[in-house]
Amino acid sequence: MNIHEYQAKAILKEYGAPVSRGIPVFTAEEAEKAAHELGGPVWVVKSQIHAGGRGKGKFKELGAEAKGGVRVVKSVEDVKSSAAEMLGNTLVTEQTGEGGKQVNRLYIEEGAAIEKEFYLSMLIDRETSRVAFVVSTEGGMNIEEVAHDTPEKIITFSVDPATGVQPHHGRTVARALNLSGDLAKQAGALVNQLYAAFTDKDMALLEINPLVVTKDNELKVLDAKVSFDSNSIYRHADVAALRDETEEDAKEIEASKYDLNYIALDGSIGCMVNGAGLAMATMDIIKQYGMEPANFLDVGGGATTEKVTAAFKIITADPVVKGILVNIFGGIMKCDVIAQGVIQAVKDVGLQVPLVVRLEGTNVEAGKKLIGESGLNVIAADDLDDAAQKIVKAVKEAA
Repeated sequence: MNIHEYQAKAILKEYGAPVSRGIPVFTAEEAEKAAHELGGPVWVVKSQIHAGGRGKGKFKELGAEAKGGVRVVKSVEDVKSSAAEMLGNTLVTEQTGEGGKQVNRLYIEEGAAIEKEFYLSMLIDRETSRVAFVVSTEGGMNIEEVAHDTPEKIITFSVDPATGVQPHHGRTVARALNLSGDLAKQAGALVNQLYAAFTDKDMALLEINPLVVTKDNELKVLDAKVSFDSNSIYRHADVAALRDETEEDAKEIEASKYDLNYIALDGSIGCMVNGAGLAMATMDIIKQYGMEPANFLDVGGGATTEKVTAAFKIITADPVVKGILVNIFGGIMKCDVIAQGVIQAVKDVGLQVPLVVRLEGTNVEAGKKLIGESGLNVIAADDLDDAAQKIVKAVKEAA
């Protein structure tokens, strides 16, 4: 689960991390009031969306000359006018795609006199099962570009969960950023604060870009991106309350109600599969035969007829879907349950696009019989390769 920058900073502030003063707002009038409260003389008006690259982004409605989604201004009037321009309009960045995201809230923050910019992030290292730090002197830049062009400028290390964060971890960060004296002490304190926040709140990612040194010789968290392990949200009611569903795909929200693993994609063939590995293979083979999947959807090993029906309805509700491929290998998941769900869903919502069903495994004959006797216009497939070819062909013929 992702949260907004201002929410991430509020959490980090609870743990003592140095963040600038700021106020979230939802209207231009609130932005003006916030500017007066913060006092200036420099303010930063920041669009709050779940995507990076806001500063370089452009607003669809404001034309080619529009300023970005993060603006440094020097008057209360400019704070208000920027807020009026940004709120309700669609910000397009490298991470949002062409569709962009509508800006519904802003963060008005006091300006900072920046001397140096760094990059610092924390994430779960799956290979070592530890929390890893990633640190670089190249703050403010796309870390993927830094990794590609100058990998020697990225320092990584992990923390043993048996000991937790230790003083030498802070010294490692200070050396990586060429900090000494009081700044090195600040770096050590920040490492402790961030590690405590990361582990206490079950974060999956904490990214600070940039972490800056101000002209007053202070370390400051100038931006913060935080996401949480969705499997642990039930332990954190305070974190769950921060969820902004307007930033999420409506189909993904609906899928979460039924505990379905669903991710919307840009293709035209809807997929319903059981098992993440099989789902990935299904998407790959659709692409191999010249088309793109419209979603990743894993109904899981213990799906019920209700879940399968819900999954099918979510797929058919997507207007970009021009064909559907159901690919089930029954182990714990029984083929007849899938068949019952598909039949029920088609009866509820109808079937306007080609449907290919491939069933194999537990109760496969019962599942095939149910579909065969249902009267549905279904194309049967013998294996994954056969299924992929048939759905691609059917979609092309229907176009």
